[in-house]
Amino acid sequence: MGQYRHMSGPTDLPSLPDARFAGLLAEAQALQATTVELRRDLHRHPERGLDLPRTQAAVRRALEDLPLEVTLGKSTTSVTAVLRGARPGPSVLLRGDMDALPLQEDTGLEFASAEDGVMHACGHDTHVAMLASAARLLAAHADELTGSVVFMFQPGEEGFHGARHMIHEGVLDAAGERVERAFGVHVSANIAAGQLQTRPGPMMASTDNFLVRVIGKGGHGSSPHHAIDPVPAAAAMVGALQTMITRRVSVFDPAVLSVTRISSGTTSNIIPEVAELEGTFRTLSEHSRALVRAELPKVCEAVGSAYSCRVQVDLEPGYPVTANDPVEAERVLALGREVLGADNAVPMPAPMMGGEDFSYVLQRVPGAFAFLGTCPPGVDPEEAASNHSNRVLHEESALPSGVAMYAAYALDALRASGRRSLAG
Repeated sequence: MGQYRHMSGPTDLPSLPDARFAGLLAEAQALQATTVELRRDLHRHPERGLDLPRTQAAVRRALEDLPLEVTLGKSTTSVTAVLRGARPGPSVLLRGDMDALPLQEDTGLEFASAEDGVMHACGHDTHVAMLASAARLLAAHADELTGSVVFMFQPGEEGFHGARHMIHEGVLDAAGERVERAFGVHVSANIAAGQLQTRPGPMMASTDNFLVRVIGKGGHGSSPHHAIDPVPAAAAMVGALQTMITRRVSVFDPAVLSVTRISSGTTSNIIPEVAELEGTFRTLSEHSRALVRAELPKVCEAVGSAYSCRVQVDLEPGYPVTANDPVEAERVLALGREVLGADNAVPMPAPMMGGEDFSYVLQRVPGAFAFLGTCPPGVDPEEAASNHSNRVLHEESALPSGVAMYAAYALDALRASGRRSLAG
């Protein structure tokens, strides 16, 4: 018998998953070949917007041998699949978005996009693959479920409001009653591979855009006094809008406004009739969002009047604030610590000002959204090419963590006669 030495205090042993979900990550890892195969197929053949026929067909093939009730979208190429547990009970929703971006890929991957000017630069190909494998994993555990799991394969996240289309077509009631809670995962190349992050409350921003037309009177560049020049008026608006943000919006309820395009004129000796400003503003509450929407036209119109210009302001509503239910966010972190280990489930330090149309689901159903790190090995997460870059890379060894988290969320909700076993 070897010697035994009592140890007290901290050790350098890594944290281990809790026994309740100890086998789940291993089951997800056993599905890795299937997960990667689907991910690479989608990555090589990306599609944009609400009409993704090839992607929809790939999802249907991935699910066809599973005991799922599949419904196809009418206004989009969405796929809704319902897994019934062994006993009736509540239902939960798991979501993966499917669409790509208008970007020319420059990664050098052997499975890089074969479609000119289209790329899965935000990792939605990984979301689809992880959700499909989670459906397979959960189907093997159907006898443990009291209730149903709704799998939401959603087109049109990248600015097309795809979640809203699916909600209008009944995805939240697909199991026969309103889902009780919802969970979504998004990969990030700027988080260490395999690490899960989320937070209670606002997690991502609203995403409204604006277009301002400043209308003057054209003329010769040598005689500006015979014209009404919209260019200096537009230039003054840029500074005035930034000042409005810092002086009208509370620093404790922040907003960000960026003028991303300013254009006017045709050549050097012509004063144009029209100048345009275009940009976006992001907020973390509906209060600040409403405030900026009200103040932006006032500022532009007042500045335009000072320069004797007419002003037209168009506001394009984007996605609402993505706000996690505090109980569900803590549930996800607790599950992450159990499934992935305490070192791999950490609170997200601050919200990010990007937007997400899973916000439409979270407006209607308590739930949570989380980021899963996919930073390539040997790369500093802060230096890695980020989502929406033409060079972004996602570490595939992290995908089983997403599969396992999808499955754990559903199992936690629907095991033991629907009893909530962590928080609440």
